[in-house]
Amino acid sequence: MLRKKLLVLLKPMTIYPPKLADGFSRIRNPLFLNHLDSRVKVHKEAVKFCEDILRRKSIDWVPVLRDSVSEPICDVDMVITIGGDGTILHASHFVDDTIPLLGVNSDPTQDEEVEKFNDSFDASRSTGYLCAATVSNFEQVLDDILEGCKEPHELSRVGIRVNNHILSKCGLNDILISHPCPASVSRFSFKIMACGEPISPMVNSRSSGLRVSSAAGSTAAMLSAGGFQMSVSSQDLQYMVREPILSRASNASLMHGFIKSGQSMHVTWYNEDGIIYIDGSHVKHSVRHGDTIEISCKAPPLKVFLRQPSLA
Repeated sequence: MLRKKLLVLLKPMTIYPPKLADGFSRIRNPLFLNHLDSRVKVHKEAVKFCEDILRRKSIDWVPVLRDSVSEPICDVDMVITIGGDGTILHASHFVDDTIPLLGVNSDPTQDEEVEKFNDSFDASRSTGYLCAATVSNFEQVLDDILEGCKEPHELSRVGIRVNNHILSKCGLNDILISHPCPASVSRFSFKIMACGEPISPMVNSRSSGLRVSSAAGSTAAMLSAGGFQMSVSSQDLQYMVREPILSRASNASLMHGFIKSGQSMHVTWYNEDGIIYIDGSHVKHSVRHGDTIEISCKAPPLKVFLRQPSLA
């Protein structure tokens, strides 16, 4: 039997701003500085713990910092990410539907710590919705995968075409289409299509942008904005026009809805400039006045090992 080949993608070890030239930190709150120092320590210990376990297994693996990955990942049987949901999101932009991801939440939020420091700062960390493991169960989860006892879920992703050109990056969580300046009004129109025919009226919008989320991403910004949490197995997409400027002619009921499997949303952009943000601010694509954007779940799904039953 061939030995499994794994890529281990690591969140950077330094997660807060470096010191200034005078040797002092930009952060003046000593409690918060100590908190950040402890977060780095916990992450480093998690990385070492996981690497020690990997050394004991009959597998080949290579650790790589996530920010050094810029080309498609291939020729591996699995990618293990050690960090949080952000590290999984980063990895998702470089794998196709053949390579599964296993996320290890290296520093889960501790409720008692959040409560302890609530009056001073926010002590919450990664929620780890997309991470199947922590240091407490990493070896068991890994063994289950290597022995074939645990199968990955297939998560729908947001596929994007601009002027009928398929973007190489697709959204695992969500996409946001907006003016480059958040304080400016975004002008666009959209309609829902199926089998080449419109199934919704044309909606003309002046707003702060358009967000479209996958089922997995419905627990993130979409939920915070008043959307609905969806079953992780759903292939539907959820959309929301952000802060619409409604007129008497506006159809408020169409400002939030769903793009079903087999349907697509067709958007025409009417600002001089615009940006499609994919899974946050690090992956983006520019659009111009008159560009057409097609959004659907036609993108290749992503294989991810998930916790049970929290995302079922």
